Amino acid sequence: MDDIDRKLISALRHDARASLSDLALGLGVSRTTVRGRIERLRQRGEIVGFSVVLRGDTARDPVRGLMMLGIEGRGADRIIRQLNGLSAVRATHTTNGRWDVIVEVGTPTLEELDQVLGQIRRFDGIAHSETSLLLNTRKSGS
Repeated sequence: MDDIDRKLISALRHDARASLSDLALGLGVSRTTVRGRIERLRQRGEIVGFSVVLRGDTARDPVRGLMMLGIEGRGADRIIRQLNGLSAVRATHTTNGRWDVIVEVGTPTLEELDQVLGQIRRFDGIAHSETSLLLNTRKSGS
């Protein structure tokens, strides 16, 4: 993947419905080049699809947060399985640094978020946690 491919992907992330002409103009290449590069990126599996984000999608979870977890011992796989079994958990990410796992949580109310966070904190092997509420999403890859 070269610089033009990266710029093309960035432009598509910004507006996946942009016309080939607009993409070509922004990249300084021909429409044929843009079409060919998109097709090549799709064939190689770099681009796996295009999506639409609806207002209702963002309203699904009015209260969202990121919970960072420190796990003691070697219980990460077990804890991640438990986390992924909770309906309020939208995603789990392993990471490096101070935190072992970052959990994306979404609920309809603050009270429900508080209940889920308390449930997670009681999992055997959770050493410490920190949670941040997501106030506003300016760009989402979803």
